[in-house]
Amino acid sequence: MPVIDAHCHFWRLDRGDYGWLAGTGGPLAPIRRDFAPGDYPGAARIIAVQAAPTLAETDYLLGLARAHDAILGVVGWVDLAAPGAVADLAARAGDPALLGIRPMLQDIAETDWILTAPRPDALAALADLGLAFDALVTTRHLPALARFAAENPELPLVIDHAAKPRPGDGADWEAGMRALAADPRVHCKLSGLLTELPAEALRDPAPALGSVVGRLLDWFGPERLIWGSDWPVLTLAAPYADWAALTERLLGGLTAAEREGIMGGNAARFYGVAA
Repeated sequence: MPVIDAHCHFWRLDRGDYGWLAGTGGPLAPIRRDFAPGDYPGAARIIAVQAAPTLAETDYLLGLARAHDAILGVVGWVDLAAPGAVADLAARAGDPALLGIRPMLQDIAETDWILTAPRPDALAALADLGLAFDALVTTRHLPALARFAAENPELPLVIDHAAKPRPGDGADWEAGMRALAADPRVHCKLSGLLTELPAEALRDPAPALGSVVGRLLDWFGPERLIWGSDWPVLTLAAPYADWAALTERLLGGLTAAEREGIMGGNAARFYGVAA
């Protein structure tokens, strides 16, 4: 089965809405430039995921999907708390490339925003339109996300980057992820893990990530884990080829069918695209 990279970003800085990339120098300097589909270093089919909280970003990615066959679909952004949220969703869901919506929860100060701010009619529209919900969260959000999942049982939900576990999260991350994994509808992306490791662990990331991936396999099973690169953010920690090789090593104990599911089949089923 072909590989699907279920978490990849493209951006063009002159569009002006990537606030997190603003400024000069600092740790983000290596990725503070344009990244287009032609720059993508892999051979996978791609799910392009929003990197700016604007409707213009969603429209930009949908345009890329129309122009590039390798992009299977888009996880975009709509302000789920806005009065016009349902209309904004409906206007873009007419494009079959729109697969889901991702509020940038990690950047919102209110940890329980997901429980209090989104309009009920907007959440209902997500499910009615067949759109998935990508949860960009960290450990602090996991209890609220579990409540959100329980209150919206018709909404397909995937946790981006395994909620970005960091040294020190420990028991809180484990408890939160276990609770979410108990819901058979909730999936989890194997993506964005390398960039959360301290520099010393990047010299040999397999031991640290082996522990994380092993627990995710226990909780979610291989049928609910979805591989992604998080390119080009990934390159702050390692080249694309290194993450692909490390993934192969981490999944080496699984059957061929289980590996194929994580590397493409699960994403195709979750997002409703052809592998």
